[in-house]
Amino acid sequence: MAKKFTGRKVGIVGAASTPFKAKWYEKTYYELGQMATREAIKDAAISIKDVDAVAYGIYNDIFERSAIPEHPLQGIIGMANKPGIRVTNGGATGIYTLAAAYAFIASGMHDTMLVLGVEKATDCFDFTSMSATPEVIKTIAWSGDCWFEQKIGWSASDSYAEVILAYMDEHPGDLKPEVTAQISSQLSMQARSNPYAQRQFDQVTPEEVMNSRYIVYPLKELEICVYTEGASALIIAEEETAKSIAQNSGKPVVWITGIGEANEWSYAGKNQNHWGRIYSHHMAAQKAYEMAGIKNPLEEIDVVEIHDAFIQQLEISMAEMGFVPLGRADDLVEEGIMMPGGKLSVNPSGGLIYSGHAVGASNIMSAWSARNEIINKGLRRGLVHGTGSTICQYGGVAILEHD
Repeated sequence: MAKKFTGRKVGIVGAASTPFKAKWYEKTYYELGQMATREAIKDAAISIKDVDAVAYGIYNDIFERSAIPEHPLQGIIGMANKPGIRVTNGGATGIYTLAAAYAFIASGMHDTMLVLGVEKATDCFDFTSMSATPEVIKTIAWSGDCWFEQKIGWSASDSYAEVILAYMDEHPGDLKPEVTAQISSQLSMQARSNPYAQRQFDQVTPEEVMNSRYIVYPLKELEICVYTEGASALIIAEEETAKSIAQNSGKPVVWITGIGEANEWSYAGKNQNHWGRIYSHHMAAQKAYEMAGIKNPLEEIDVVEIHDAFIQQLEISMAEMGFVPLGRADDLVEEGIMMPGGKLSVNPSGGLIYSGHAVGASNIMSAWSARNEIINKGLRRGLVHGTGSTICQYGGVAILEHD
C-alpha cells in the first residue's frame, strides 16, 4: 500500500550537462564531474558553499578503475567535509540518485543538494580487437548473474530482448519494424537541436534504420543506445531555499511533485504471469502519478524524457506508464502521439540513442532536458524515466512541474 507523502516540497533550481561524447580523450571523470558541477552551480547563481550535501550517480566501478570512484570527487568539486553518498542501480542509476537526494531534502536532513552523475564508459579497451567495444560489453556483463548468465555470454541487449520478444509473442501486431524505425528516425531529428548530444548530426531515415544490421533479434543497430562519456548535474532544494535561489537567479523553480521506484526479480518469468510485462516501470509510474495527483498521463503530461535503451523497450515502457494501451504501443506513431504536432514531446534531447547513454549521468541529463523544455516552452509537467539491470529490473519515474 502506498503511503501518503508528508515531507517537504523539493524543487530543481539549477541544472547542467557536459557534452556527451563517444570518447572524452582530454578529460578524466574527475574533470567531467567538476565541469558539470561548476555549470550547475552557475545556473543556480549560488556558491558551492551553499550546498549541504551531494549524491553521486556512478554506475560501474570498472569503467572508472576504482572501487570507490566517488571519493576523489568530493574535494575536487568543493564539497570537502560535507556528506556525500554514491548510488548505483545499473542503467537507472541517475533516477535513483535523484530520488535519494530528494528523500534527504524532503525529510529535512538537508536543505540544498547537488545531484551529480558521471561516467567514463569507454576507457575500457580490448587489445585483441583493438577496440573498446568488447571490453565495455564484458564490463557491463559483470552486472549480470555471476553464477550462470555471465558464463553463457549475458549482455544488456539479449537481456532486454527477452522481454521484447515475450511482449511480441503476446501482442504479435505491435512493435512493427516500420514503426520502430520511424521512432528512431524521429529521435535522430530531435537530437539536432541538442548541442550536447553525442550524435547531434547523425540524422537517419526510417529506411536506414530498417536496413541496419541486427545486434540481437529484433534489435537493430540504429535502435540501440550508444556508449557515452559525460556528466550531468542538478541542484535541488527545499521550498523556501528554492524560492530564494530562484529569485536571485531569475530562473523559475521546477518542482519535483512525484517520485516512484520499483525493483523486480532479475530472472525472466520468476514473479510474472506475463514475461512481456515490465512491471517495474508500471509500478514506479503509478506511485509517481499518485504522489503528483495525475489521473490521465497523456492529458496531463507535456514532455517525457524516457530511458530508451532500445526503441522497442521505449514503446513497451510508454504503454506500461499509461500513455498508450498495452498491445497498442505503435499508436505512438500511428496515432501521431509522439510525432511532430502530436500530444506529447518524447525525448526532445534525442534520448539515450542519439544524445547518448553515459549511464550514471543519463537520467540526470534527461531531467536537465525536461527542465529546459518546461522552462523554455512554458510547459506545465514533465516525466523523467529510468530503467536498468537484467530484463528492466529497476524502474524509476520522477514528475517535474512548473507552477
